[in-house]
Amino acid sequence: MNEPVDARALRADVPLPDSDRLAPQRALLTEAFRQETAAGNRPARAALPRRGFVLMGAAAATGLVVTGGAVVSLTHDSPSAAPTPSAATGGRQLLSAQASADTLELAAATVEKIGATEPGPKQWVYEKTTSFDQGKPQSGEQWTRWDGTGSAHLPGIPGSGDISHFDPNKLQVWYGPNQEEKWKKEGYDDRSQRQFYRFLATLPSDPDRMMAAIRKEHALGDIKGESAAQRDWREIDVLYRSVLIPPNAQAGLFRALAKIPGARVEKGVKDPLGRAAIGVTVTYAKPSASGWQGKQELFFDPKTYAYLGETRHAAPVEIPKGADGRPYAVASPAPGTDPDEMITARAAWGVVDKPGERP
Repeated sequence: MNEPVDARALRADVPLPDSDRLAPQRALLTEAFRQETAAGNRPARAALPRRGFVLMGAAAATGLVVTGGAVVSLTHDSPSAAPTPSAATGGRQLLSAQASADTLELAAATVEKIGATEPGPKQWVYEKTTSFDQGKPQSGEQWTRWDGTGSAHLPGIPGSGDISHFDPNKLQVWYGPNQEEKWKKEGYDDRSQRQFYRFLATLPSDPDRMMAAIRKEHALGDIKGESAAQRDWREIDVLYRSVLIPPNAQAGLFRALAKIPGARVEKGVKDPLGRAAIGVTVTYAKPSASGWQGKQELFFDPKTYAYLGETRHAAPVEIPKGADGRPYAVASPAPGTDPDEMITARAAWGVVDKPGERP
């Protein structure tokens, strides 16, 4: 398919280059030409992204594509997006507002054309996450049955009462009645993964209409004084923690990120697990309504645009000055050990047939 992509949903102050409508393939080739020219090389044809419902993030050498529960290997020999500008310099590069919008529109146009097959009701969604506490990685695995009737964890979570014989390395599986209708009738905020996926699948990929529908349905809670941009960023941050997101919603989220004032794309970065990534970052110079001040960054695979994780770095604390006018000496925490940091990564994910199974 080679339909032109409607770019009117982008911010008026960041129009796409030289055209009101932009074909993603043309943008990809243009970027490749620009980067090759900047590097002093002859322009080369850029390979178009391979289509497939990407649900599985793996180690740096190999990704996994999951379509309807089937797992297929995806190596770095696969077609990918054009080289990033930082590839020639070997460092991070914060893109301009327009370049960021172009990159996010390319990501949206790529993901909205991939196929998606909803898991069966008895299949399980697997996710392995890694967080960093004082610089030390801690990993956990979770399996959730698609219809909401079961869950499993490794390491296991101890219950109440006597835990003297509790073995955290033993897979704990919980089964229960189908709660979907009960949630719906009694107005619970929680949804099964199936319910939430189907809700997202009904949304338009137009960012304004999509975010309006999400704000109406998603029980995130209002914060007094929060701007629309801050609320949208908070909503998007939470939504990306869903393991499976329909392609139309993925596209809408990228377009919504492009409309958040101050949001920028960083290329040539690595995610918390050291995998090559692109980042979408926003920095609050002053405390937001939620009390956060500092930099937040979402990481995505530079080829498939799959979500990889996030970091939050609190703004440096202003050090008071002594009577002589000089600031007091305060030891700075080592990288990755600041208690005000939040670092999480999605190490692996996919669809499996039973708890304890891995893609």
